[in-house]
Amino acid sequence: MADQKFVELLQTLLQPNTEHVKAATEQLNTQYYTDPAAVTALVQITMSNQAEDLRQLAAVEARKLVPNLWENLPDQQKTQIRQQLLQSTTEDEKPLSRHSKARVLAAMANQDLPVGKWTELPAILERAAVSSDVKHREVAVYIIYTLLEAMSPSNLGDPSRFLNIFVKTIQDQESPDVALNTMLALGELARTLEDEKHLKTFQTTIPHMARVLQRAIEDKDDVRATQACDTIDTLVELDSALLGPHLKDLMQFFIQVAVNTDLDNDIRTQAIGFLMSCVRFRRYKVQTFKLGEPMVKMCLQIALELPDDSEEEDDDDFLPGPAALALIDTMAESLPPSHVVVPLLKAAGPFVQNSDPRYRRAGISAVGMCVEGAPDFINTQLSEIMPLVLHLLADSSTLVRSATLDCLARLADDLAEDVGKEHAKLIPALIKNFDHAVQAAQSNSSDAMALRIIKASCIAIDALVDGFEPDVAALYVDQLTPRFETLFGHPDHRVQLAAISATGSLAAAAEDKFKPYFQKSVQSLGQFVTRKDSNDDLDLRAMSIDALGKIACAVGGEAFQPFVKPLMQSTAESLQLDHQRLKETAYIFWSAMARVYQEEFSPFLPGVVESLLACINQDETGEEIGVQSADLSGQQVTVGGKKFTLTQDNEDELVDADDALVKALLDAASADDWDDIGAVTGVAMEKEIAVEVLGDVLANTKNLFVPYFPKTVTAVMPMLEHSFEGIRKSAVGTLWRSYASVWGIAEGQGMQKWRPGLPLAVTPPEDLQKLGQRIMPLTLALWADEADRSTVTDINRNLSATLKLCGPAILSPTLTPGAATPLEQMCAILVKLLEKQHPCQIDEDVDDIEETSENSEYDWLTIDTTLDVVTALSTALGDQFGELWQIFEKPILRLASSQETSERCAAVGTIGECVEGMKAGCTPYTARMMKILLKRLSDEDAETKSNAAFSTGLLCLHSTNAKEVLGSYNEILSKLEPLLHKRQNPSEHEARGLDNAIGCISRMVKKSPQNIPLQEVLPRLIALLPLTEDYRENEPTFDMIVSLYQQQNPVIQGLAGQIKPVLEKVLQPPEGQLTGETREKVKELGRYLGG
Repeated sequence: MADQKFVELLQTLLQPNTEHVKAATEQLNTQYYTDPAAVTALVQITMSNQAEDLRQLAAVEARKLVPNLWENLPDQQKTQIRQQLLQSTTEDEKPLSRHSKARVLAAMANQDLPVGKWTELPAILERAAVSSDVKHREVAVYIIYTLLEAMSPSNLGDPSRFLNIFVKTIQDQESPDVALNTMLALGELARTLEDEKHLKTFQTTIPHMARVLQRAIEDKDDVRATQACDTIDTLVELDSALLGPHLKDLMQFFIQVAVNTDLDNDIRTQAIGFLMSCVRFRRYKVQTFKLGEPMVKMCLQIALELPDDSEEEDDDDFLPGPAALALIDTMAESLPPSHVVVPLLKAAGPFVQNSDPRYRRAGISAVGMCVEGAPDFINTQLSEIMPLVLHLLADSSTLVRSATLDCLARLADDLAEDVGKEHAKLIPALIKNFDHAVQAAQSNSSDAMALRIIKASCIAIDALVDGFEPDVAALYVDQLTPRFETLFGHPDHRVQLAAISATGSLAAAAEDKFKPYFQKSVQSLGQFVTRKDSNDDLDLRAMSIDALGKIACAVGGEAFQPFVKPLMQSTAESLQLDHQRLKETAYIFWSAMARVYQEEFSPFLPGVVESLLACINQDETGEEIGVQSADLSGQQVTVGGKKFTLTQDNEDELVDADDALVKALLDAASADDWDDIGAVTGVAMEKEIAVEVLGDVLANTKNLFVPYFPKTVTAVMPMLEHSFEGIRKSAVGTLWRSYASVWGIAEGQGMQKWRPGLPLAVTPPEDLQKLGQRIMPLTLALWADEADRSTVTDINRNLSATLKLCGPAILSPTLTPGAATPLEQMCAILVKLLEKQHPCQIDEDVDDIEETSENSEYDWLTIDTTLDVVTALSTALGDQFGELWQIFEKPILRLASSQETSERCAAVGTIGECVEGMKAGCTPYTARMMKILLKRLSDEDAETKSNAAFSTGLLCLHSTNAKEVLGSYNEILSKLEPLLHKRQNPSEHEARGLDNAIGCISRMVKKSPQNIPLQEVLPRLIALLPLTEDYRENEPTFDMIVSLYQQQNPVIQGLAGQIKPVLEKVLQPPEGQLTGETREKVKELGRYLGG
């Protein structure tokens, strides 16, 4: 079949002519590639043709045809082809060609071995792998590697047969290729090893793998070093037993590699990547190894090599400096603050005081990278950090000021309200940086650093104003808005984007105070919303639409009305312009319009829903081009905006590749295929936003959305199983917002308010029941198995909110006989989470790891929201929750006795919330609850003491165990006494502690006034009113006062003069001081005292 015409068509595929390639491909597919003889012909060309590029292409084509055509060849012919190709591969002197043939052999074996053919191959390879002929060893080990890569190892028999060989070949001193290919093969085999004996054997190869990598580094063989790094990195994500006792040694080795400036940047960056994988996938072991501080110091040292950030370049992500900062970010997210943030702040001190600006930049950059992962801890350090930020904003070095602006933006992103308190100092400093940079850019338009500072100043202000109250933002509207508007026409579109975004955020913060600039801003931004001639135009269009949505929310629907229809038309057109960010901002703009206009959004609702559902239902597969990582060895490719370094067998040549790749490399027709790879991720991100926006639209349009609920729920439910966690989170949120919206509609149509307990006292309408029966089982299934912490946290939040809003309806028993009820499933999952045994909390086998009392903030957030679900259950079930408390008591009391402050504080508060929910149902547990609460009333942490006071009061009020409660009164009063003092400038927790102590005593008095020395207590209590922080405690406080007046208690009657001014104050703003019922009681008491 290898006639001249067939050969000519193959040669055409190698030509850089799009039309010729397409025609030849079509002819090959229709006239030749349906015939099994094509495999024979291609193998012959691979073995004998004189043209190397044609042999290479023939091997690629043969490998692709084998899965479909090989079985149709006669057995005798297949035997002949195997023997000839195996011999040709063994004799081939060129590694590239040899490896191409090996992959064809692997494809054949993948078809033969599972059906009991070519059974002699494994034994042949075993013998050759330990041959004295180095070439035989190289070929055999590489074929084994390609077999393991191409097929299930189970088809190759007992893993021991190859493991025992690899233990020897990984130590090959004669051939680096044998050792490296063994390492690659071990990486493939590792994916399927489960037997303890096999895992132990595998562990013995780890030190040799490290030596293979070390040898490649010493030989300055970057290609082999890259492959070795990739293999070891992959092992981190697999069974922890694979690395066994060697993980710490490996980490220390990679730390040394990362800091070695004599090595190639790519290897150093890969070493940092390995450490990042360890932190992400083995965070408990990393914590046990106490390597957080050494890695922090390593990252600071490497951060000295940050490139001059006059402008970001794509290549920067592959340099050690930026990679080190990314590692700090990952560590802050995955490890406790004491392992990362504490040593970093300590080590950064000398850096930011160093006379060398590179050190100051490295120090402040590292601080900024900690914020997202540990915002709560960073918040406790703001008193130290903010003066440093203000100082470095005035630094003499533009590099340092630029880095400080980035740090400030990160601080404001996560701590906007607290950082915003420094607005009077920060805004002038930011304006000064902005103005100086604008002047510098005007003097020298090519001053890239000036442009960088202009942009960074806008971004910092953008983040900062998010934390401003409208009256604070109003102070700066006149100063900032004109400055931003001057940049709308700037020649650098990145500066334009930053200024437009900052304008939108400033408007959102200032609300109606932005109205003086409303018309001009809309007109200025309006010029961008129809542009579509270039990617820069589309970027500007997207950012302008986003800003206009924020402006609409700021000024209100009436003022914005004239612009709604043209902008809705613009966003509809945006969906057809093939620009991901533009599509996303269109959806977000629709969300803003739904919030502003609510039921008046109805004219746009059909088109909006249709477009959002079309987005959710779109295919994500893209075009399959069959690129294999091994085919791009050693190459750097940019896919979807990210650069990837792949492995390579020969640094001067490419390994075999699929035809589409070959053509792409030869400037032929497949350039568009590369774009499709990135589109998969882009589509997923687009869907995430579309699902979330659907939730916004349905929540705001209420009754008008009713016709669309069935389609919406049907479209969103499959997203709970999507591979991208962002979509799963959005789907959970939108489905439960759907349920809450339908619930609200039912209540509006006359459904009674829910009442606690099961069976349901108030039965929801049938459509609501069916909706719950669809959503709840899928949510429970996802919740039970979800490995992503943030997704579990979101599920916790949604279930907690739903239980509080809609009561126990979602807990009603399942209709499936013998199956666990939703309540039983929930309790099982909650206990796992509280005991830190949920899949999202287990990264590895941790039997050999010492239990630690510390969590990262993300770990703690998962537990904290789990406690919220428990309290919501108590609210939904009422006194019935008393039966469930025995399930949760042990893990919650353990948390309440934890050495970690956050755990004690939250658990103590949870006890009180649950007592409030189950009321008298807490009685059987009174003694144990009282014991821990009394202990926590003397806690060293002010917030924990405050929560203990809150919970103690509720326990005293609701428990019917009079002996235990009343017997503890004196001790409670004694422990509360230190809290009953008004301080000059109390912290938030101190003020809350005072309020909660007053609330506690008020509940104790209400429960049993005869057991309280009222003559001593009441005057002091009244003197401390009104409450200033926790207005919730006004209810028990005034309830107690009113109750004593109703009883005509002489002590309270004698305090009328002190009580009157208190009543006047709490009836004044802020309105949130009193609930409606309590407000009426206070008014009535005021009238009584005034009469």
